[in-house]
Formats: sequence, C-alpha cells, structure tokens
Amino acid sequence: MTEVLQPENPNGLSMRTLTHIVYGLFALGLISAGFLGLATIAAVVVAYLKRSDAAGTLYAGHFDWIIKTFWWGLLWCVLSALATFIFIGWITGMIALIWIIYRIARGWLALFSGNSPQAID
Repeated sequence: MTEVLQPENPNGLSMRTLTHIVYGLFALGLISAGFLGLATIAAVVVAYLKRSDAAGTLYAGHFDWIIKTFWWGLLWCVLSALATFIFIGWITGMIALIWIIYRIARGWLALFSGNSPQAID
C-alpha cells in the first residue's frame, strides 16, 4: 500500500520536521535515564495532538508507532519494577529497555528513508 505524502505547510513546522522532533524528544527522555522524562511525555502528547492532522499520510504511522511504543514500554517497565521483588525484574526491565530503544531507532530510521515504521520488515 502506498502512503500519500501531504503537501508541506509553509506556515510552521512541516510534518516531517515535527515527526523528527517527536522522535528526538522520546530519545532524549530515554538517554537521560528518566531524568528528562518529561521530554518523553511531551513527545507522546505531541503525537496524540498531531495524529489527526497526519491522518492518511506516512506520518500517521509514525505517530501511532510512537504512541504504541510508549504505552507498551510503560506497561513492561511497570511489570518489571514489580517483578524486582522476585529478582527477575532486572532482566525483564533490561529487555523492555532494549525493545524501546529498538522501536525508536527503527521508526526514526524509517522516517529518514521516507517509509512507515511497519514497512521495514
């Protein structure tokens, strides 16, 4: 399925630039080990706010990708934190962190190549 690229809006940030900013904010929150966790929250909020503007374009898939990565990653990190009481949470926490980093890298690389994150298989 071919995705339609929306014409760029000359009155502000283009959807492509905004998507790069969202990936950058998410990555900043991860790199800072939660110290700048608000950057990750800001990335998800922007993704939710701009998802309807990007509907039917390549960028809608990226916003959905970021939102799903956040919620699934949060779920697995919380479950891993609970599992630290039985000493397996450290392992599952590291797996969850690696999975989140993989998802952000895969999505961002797909954006650089002009594809949807789901298109890279």
